[in-house]
Order: sequence, then structure tokens, then C-alpha cells
Amino acid sequence: MFRKGICFLLVDLFVSAMFTPGWSQENTIGLIYSDTSRVCEGYTLFPPKHFTSTYLIDNQGGVVNSWENSTYDPGQSVYLLENGNLLRTCFDKSGNSTGGGEGGRIEEYDWDDNLVWEFDYSTEDYVSHHDIEPLPNGNILFLAVEKKTYAECVAAGFNPDYLQQVSSRGYILPDYVIEVEPTPPSGGNIVWEWHAWDHLVQDYDPDRQNYESDATSHPGLIDVNGMGEEVHYFWNHMNSIDYNAELNQIMLSVRGNSELWVIDHSTTTEEATGHSGGTYGKGGDILFRWGNPLTYGAGDQTDQTLFEQHDCQWIEPGCPGEGNILVFNNGLNRPDGSYSSVDEIVPPVDSNGFYALTAGSAFEPEEALWIYTTPNKTDFFSEAISGAQRLPNGNTLIDDGVHGTFWEVTPGKEIVWEYICPVDRNGPMTQGEEPELDHRGHLYNAVFKIHRYPPDYPAFNGRNMTPGDPVELHPVSIGKNDEIVRGRSRLLQNYPNPFNNETRIAYQLPETVNVRLAVHDITGRKLKILANGQHSAGKYEVTWNGTDNSGNAVDPGVYLYKLETDTFTEMKQMMLTK
Repeated sequence: MFRKGICFLLVDLFVSAMFTPGWSQENTIGLIYSDTSRVCEGYTLFPPKHFTSTYLIDNQGGVVNSWENSTYDPGQSVYLLENGNLLRTCFDKSGNSTGGGEGGRIEEYDWDDNLVWEFDYSTEDYVSHHDIEPLPNGNILFLAVEKKTYAECVAAGFNPDYLQQVSSRGYILPDYVIEVEPTPPSGGNIVWEWHAWDHLVQDYDPDRQNYESDATSHPGLIDVNGMGEEVHYFWNHMNSIDYNAELNQIMLSVRGNSELWVIDHSTTTEEATGHSGGTYGKGGDILFRWGNPLTYGAGDQTDQTLFEQHDCQWIEPGCPGEGNILVFNNGLNRPDGSYSSVDEIVPPVDSNGFYALTAGSAFEPEEALWIYTTPNKTDFFSEAISGAQRLPNGNTLIDDGVHGTFWEVTPGKEIVWEYICPVDRNGPMTQGEEPELDHRGHLYNAVFKIHRYPPDYPAFNGRNMTPGDPVELHPVSIGKNDEIVRGRSRLLQNYPNPFNNETRIAYQLPETVNVRLAVHDITGRKLKILANGQHSAGKYEVTWNGTDNSGNAVDPGVYLYKLETDTFTEMKQMMLTK
């Protein structure tokens, strides 16, 4: 231990000797930028994806309140109720597994972080996941999945050629929705249900269930073979749920289809299993769907507009565009490359909540009303999680979830606020640190989605809203005019670290520059050049296998890796073990 301590001391002295302290004056986490004249007033709630605390901050990054008594990572969303209580989904790591987004439990804490209600919903046959939606009557909508066997899939009319993954697992996980009436201090009553499995259609085999001679003539149903490709066992892969009180409708983000669906909440549970009843006369069938008309035979791949999206929602009353739909379009495998956007669409709905559709055609609109992307589109790409919210002043709050980065943009797409989640799997980070990568290549400060609440939100009545210190440790004050902007060069911590075979090193460039990335020993001697030459803007990743430029294996110990560009230099340390 003594020798290891001396080794790290030498590393620190060497790094200090080679670099001026100027880099540490730039915030790497926490508040990056705030234009106080244009930012929308309010308080931002966020749950770090890999930590058990939840934070409410002001626009300068000061903590107004935090909830730290839960022992669970989020699973995945949190909401602040009008009474000041925090409604928090939890990843209980038991029961069924969807392979991403699991929850299984919900907790409610009062403003002072006392647990006032808990509800578990997880067994080997079902589990809640991703998102919830508090209702005006005090009940809560849950997303959940249930198991259906391979045999049930075949009987339902799935083409067996598309069921290889389902066959290997033995089951599929279709989504459903429950409405829970809480019964504090624990438990709840399920008072309403809707199941995707009740609304299937197929024209593959007339001798199986759900057969119609032409599945495309039923856009309100889910064509089990409509994607024309392998079926994932987490089939619908819903990841958000929203409620429109005026229309009494529910919106579902269906990532597995690259669609959003709207269903009727006015039905009884019995009506929700069928095709008639409720305010809109269609029972539990889909009232409106958008994003990928291929799924219901009204288009092809060229008509697809959503690409594995998250956080579909109606824009709230009082906000510009109210009643329109806002979506974080993750953007995987677009025809013109993978990049993310935030899309606002105007649904074809009348004042009574009915959606126009011409028989044989896709639901309108053909294109979005407003789309946010960065000038170089591939600079903004969050392939999973993430969200967006329209604010009362017309700005849009965006959560680049994979990178734990939040920013607020004007209708003209100018960034007026930026904040980087300063919490990783170990808790609050120290200012100057960079979050590490997890096994998926996501950052450990990732955040599923966020929400900003206005200063007059009822939860804040009578509360002490004086902000305290920032979340991060050893913060550096950042003013609105400081030259710290999104898209700066970054050298990320290698992963894994320590390592005994090979490790990955990632770095980000905001513009075309000359780059040299090299590995050094603790004396500063250069051992291995990993990158050398001109690079265009983007994110890069290289692998080091513990050898020098001659291909010889180096000894175990602490090594340094250094990124140099025309305008930027940074070094980090890593440890090779054997």
C-alpha cells in the first residue's frame, strides 16, 4: 500500500509540473452556463440514474432540496407533487427483467425526506418499469410488462420466423398499464387496466387468434408482424406515459415500434379489453399513433419519423404550443445518420378529442412543426433514455440523458442554460472531474429525464426556497458571461480502470483539429501513440492493450494518457494490473 501511495504521489506531482491550473477553472460538472435574462425561472428536479438521491436545484445550480433516504437507484422517473412530496420510482433489482428500465417499486417522500408511502409491483410474471404518471384524483398510472409464452405468441398469430429471440428465452414481455389508488403507508388498489395483448391483429394465419384478412385496415390494433422483422422479447418497450386531463386520454411512448400511441382512459377495465365503449367509442383500441406508419401498413421505411424515441408528452396548458406533442427523438439509425432531436408535432385532433384519419393513409402530420438539432447534427446524439419539456416562456428544457447534460434552448435554438449532472455511481463528484463510462458506453452521471417546476408551483408554498451549495464538491463559481460552452474538448476517464487486459479511452472534439493521444509512464516517457493526425469534430474511442510502440507488454503499474490538440491539453491516470 505504501508503494502504491508513493506511485500516485509521483503521478500527481508530475501532472502538476506539466500543466498550469487553468483547466480546473472550467466547470466540468454542475452549472456550465446561465443567461439569467433569458432562462425560464423555476427549479429543476433530477434523479441521477446510478445513485439513490434526488435533487431540486435553482437556475444557478444551488440545491433547494434533496431527498437522500431511499436505498434504491431510480427506476426510472421521479415527480414532485403539488403537496411538496416526491414520487419516486425505484429499481428494486428483483422479479422480472426487461433488460433495461426496470422499476418494481414506488416510494413517496414528504418534503423533509420522510417515507410516507411504498408500493411494490414486481414478481417473476410482471414488473413495473420506466415511468409513472400522477393523476389529478391522486391515483397513479404505471407502465408494466407481463409474460406471455412462446406458445402464446404462436397462437396469437406471430410469424414464427420472427420469434427466434422469443423462442430462445421462452417468453415475450408485452406492455400494459395499471392505475393504482394508493393506500398509505403501503400498498394500493388497482382500479383500472389496459393491456396491449388485448388489441392484436394479424393476417398471417387464418387458423390462429386475432386474424383479419387485411391487418392494415385496422390502424387501431397492433399488427404482431407489422414491423416485418425479428421480435425483441421486450416487445413494445414503452418508456413514458402521459395523461391529458381535458381529453381523458393517455399517451404512450412505444420505443419498440418507434411510435407514440394515444388510448382512451374513460373506459372501464372491461371496455379497455375490447373495441367499443368509452368516450371515443373504440374501447381500448389505439385512438392515434404517429412516428412509423409502416407498423400499420400505411407507409414504408421512408415515412418513418421517430427513431426509438423517449418522453412523449402533451405540452402543458399555459405553455406556448399547449396541446401539441413534444418528443425526444433519440434518432438511432436514421437514413441520414444517427443523431438526436426534439420534435414538436400538431396532432390532427378536434376540440372533442377525436383524431382525423383518411382510410388507407397514415395519421397526420407528415412532418414536425418544430425540430431542435445542433448545427452539426451528429454533435447531439443520446441513443437511449433522455427527455424534453416545453417551458412557460417558450423555451425548451432538454435532457441529453446518456451524457447527463441538461440545457435550455430558445425557440430560435440558442442555448441559454446548461448543467451537467455532477453525480455518478459513488455520489456527488468533485468539480474538475469527468464522469466515467459504464459498460454500455454511457456516462455514469446519466439521467433518465428531468422536470422544471415554476416558482409558483403549489409545492413551494410556505417552503424555504433559499438555495444552498451546489451538488458537486469544491464548486467553482461560473457567471453567465464566462467562456465555458457546450461542445468543448474533453478527455474522458478510461474504462475499465484498473484493467488487466485492455482499456478504452474516449475523447471529444468540438471542431477539426490536430490530435495526439499518447500513453506515458510516470516519469513522462512516451510509450505508445494511440492517435496522431487531423480529426474532425466528434467523439472518438481507442483501445490500449498494455503494449508500447514496439508491441512489447509493459509492466503493471500507474500510467498516464495525454490528449493534445491545437488548443487543448489534458492528462489522466490509469492503472494496469496483471
